[in-house]
Amino acid sequence: MIYESRVYRCIPGRLPALLKRFENVTLKLWEKHAIRPVGFFTTLIGESNQELTYFLAWESLAERETKWTAFQTDPDWISARAKSEEDGQIIQNIVSQLLVPTAFSAMK
Repeated sequence: MIYESRVYRCIPGRLPALLKRFENVTLKLWEKHAIRPVGFFTTLIGESNQELTYFLAWESLAERETKWTAFQTDPDWISARAKSEEDGQIIQNIVSQLLVPTAFSAMK
């Protein structure tokens, strides 16, 4: 199993718009594309409280490439993303890492 860690740093004040988009749009589209979210987190204490961190689970890099590309090019996603950004850009930057569990990790 491969886990992807993604951290979205929002433009100040835009985190609520990002959370709304995930809750109302993104998760439904991920279900359509069989993308498996593991968990979602906002920052309580840290460098910025304008971040959403989440993890996705992948069987392989090939699965990630196929499903993520299908999601990113889905006309429903493109439309929903544009609509959610009518009031302005939401995300300042994204940091993504693909992680492999260690032999002693509780998550495998």
